[in-house]
Amino acid sequence: VILLAAAQPGPAEFQAAIAIGAQHVLVLPAQEAELMAELSEAAEAVSTAGPRGAVVAALAGRGGAGASVFATALAQTASQTTDALLIDADPWSGGIDLLLGIEADPGVRWHDLALQGGRLHYTALRDSLPRHHGVSVLSGGRGDVEIDAAPLGAVIDAGSRGGATVVCDVPRRATAATETALESADLVVVITPADVRSCAATERVARWVSTVNPNVGVVVRGPAPGGLRSRDVAAIVGLPLLAAMRPQPGIAAMLERGGLRLPRRSPLGAAARRVMAVLQQHPATSVA
Repeated sequence: VILLAAAQPGPAEFQAAIAIGAQHVLVLPAQEAELMAELSEAAEAVSTAGPRGAVVAALAGRGGAGASVFATALAQTASQTTDALLIDADPWSGGIDLLLGIEADPGVRWHDLALQGGRLHYTALRDSLPRHHGVSVLSGGRGDVEIDAAPLGAVIDAGSRGGATVVCDVPRRATAATETALESADLVVVITPADVRSCAATERVARWVSTVNPNVGVVVRGPAPGGLRSRDVAAIVGLPLLAAMRPQPGIAAMLERGGLRLPRRSPLGAAARRVMAVLQQHPATSVA
């Protein structure tokens, strides 16, 4: 309930506000921005009055492990049952829109957003983004745009409040933005190849990530040139094994020619489904 006044309210107006249970007394036109914010928040509360969407963060145990590809596969898998928001939180990735083949599609990228944090309306955000097969994509561009923690947190929160499954592609670098994504996640997924050097690098990443968010597991990607089994890799890096996958045939050519697709018998798709099954076990949280 909001009481509107044409001039600075006096005792009579405040008594009326108390009598009708008003939360705010606003003077128009001076406070029309505050009124619009209240109306927008009320409209969003009606449209998003449901459980929050899950948040998952994916990062590589070592460079070139395929975290961006796996994050994209997770978002595509999630989009089969719910709205999905794929967030490129790695300013050094070159733009995750390239992995979907939508780099020429119109829509907002990080460099187009002028956010200082605060609260976003997910429907408006979703409608402004490029969308590909049910996945809304907030990508970096090809410029040098640093991603700040507050805007990233606002976007993640908006997607989750809007009921979308939010997938963040996170860099292997301890920045404020990275830690915001990790702290927001219901599940953190570390991707590693099955070789000794990757295990050594991933063990260090796992120790760091676990101090930020204990809900973390590993996805092991073949081949294993030295014969390391997936459960051995998980034991070495000290994380629960979420999924193991064989190499995805022809993935390099696929990414160069139109973007990631998940065929029916795709090892990448099967691993993404296993991780999504774990993610969906997190308790649904009603939007306050």
